Amino acid sequence: MIHLNNMSLDIRVVLVEPLYQGNVGSVARAMKNFGFSELILVNPCELEVEARAMSSHAWDILQGATIVPTLKDAIGGASIVIGTTGIAGVRFDRHLRVPAYSPREIKAHLSGAEGTVAVLFGREDHGFSREELRMCDMIMTIPTSDTYPVMNMSHAVAVVLYELSGIEAGKNRLAEASDISLFYDHLFQLLDDIGYPVHKKEKTRLMLKRIFGRSVLLEREVQTLRGVVRRIQRNLDRDKRH
Repeated sequence: MIHLNNMSLDIRVVLVEPLYQGNVGSVARAMKNFGFSELILVNPCELEVEARAMSSHAWDILQGATIVPTLKDAIGGASIVIGTTGIAGVRFDRHLRVPAYSPREIKAHLSGAEGTVAVLFGREDHGFSREELRMCDMIMTIPTSDTYPVMNMSHAVAVVLYELSGIEAGKNRLAEASDISLFYDHLFQLLDDIGYPVHKKEKTRLMLKRIFGRSVLLEREVQTLRGVVRRIQRNLDRDKRH
């Protein structure tokens, strides 16, 4: 959590089905190094002696971690969901991984905001599923050498949190997750209302989600957007009746 006066930016670290307890312990240690405390584990491996040993003096973060069965449970209430992943991928899912931002660019996007942000780290062996990538508002990738671009999970967490620890929270209150969800419901329904081509809907919905995700929408902005979409829908309904 980053504080500035009475404002705060809550950074939630989410590990999705981590395979190795040593990595989980090392993540807890990195979190304590950079001043973060909220750790959520989605269906993790057993956390025993090795996890405790690797967490060192951050055992309290590991003990306080929230364990949930699904990613949906982990991101509940977050205004922005950021998936950390490599950009490389097979062609059929490349659209799910772009546009991608470096941790420093993500820091610039979030600077001055107040609210809750979930930062996701995928499985050590195969990262995120397609459905999990669709849940992300933004995609973050760490610039690495082409010679060996794959990073250990705990190392990736440390790099990301090093950058995010320098964020200055502000008074720009992020829109509530529930309001953003309602906005997307209205927006995606509008695609149906205007007869948008079915074969293009999936990618278009994802593109719209990423566009508004990187906009870091504020409360008043989401209310305005919802009002615009509702007015368009009312006009469409009126035209259909006449």
